[in-house]
Amino acid sequence: MTTGEVDDAQSAAEWQTEQVDWKRVSPSYAWADLVGNLLFVVALAAVFAVILVSTDGSAPLVVTVGLPVITVLFLINAVFAFRRVRAIGYVLREDDLLFRRGIMFERIIAVPYGRLQLVDVTRGPLLRALGLATLKFVTASAATGVNLPGLRSEDAEQLRDRLVQLAEARRSGL
Repeated sequence: MTTGEVDDAQSAAEWQTEQVDWKRVSPSYAWADLVGNLLFVVALAAVFAVILVSTDGSAPLVVTVGLPVITVLFLINAVFAFRRVRAIGYVLREDDLLFRRGIMFERIIAVPYGRLQLVDVTRGPLLRALGLATLKFVTASAATGVNLPGLRSEDAEQLRDRLVQLAEARRSGL
């Protein structure tokens, strides 16, 4: 191993053990996630019922086995809604926004402020009823679509304004 490889390995290890004070999204977002999952389960169950009624109970095996299995999988997914929401976090660092999500497969994304092109606040009907919003980031890379769901509306607007300010400052320094 060369000296450069040792330095890279050490800096990666330090980053992974770095104590980061993650800011969490609102716990109320779990209810929005749960409602979305359960609405999908109800729609699947309705499709299953319509198929069974229209075929007099002699639906193909794929339908009679597949739709219930998919429905059960989405119900299991709904059970993990609260844990999944607790895994969402972000932190504003000196040069970038660090965003994380995931339980088994954790994903951490660093978005440099200078790369931000658009910061958008969106509120669907359910999020609006809960007083929440989603912050969407558009960067110079098409592959980096970052959404930060479940922020309180006021926090989302303040964070949007702060990120736009930081992005403009970083771009003007280029």
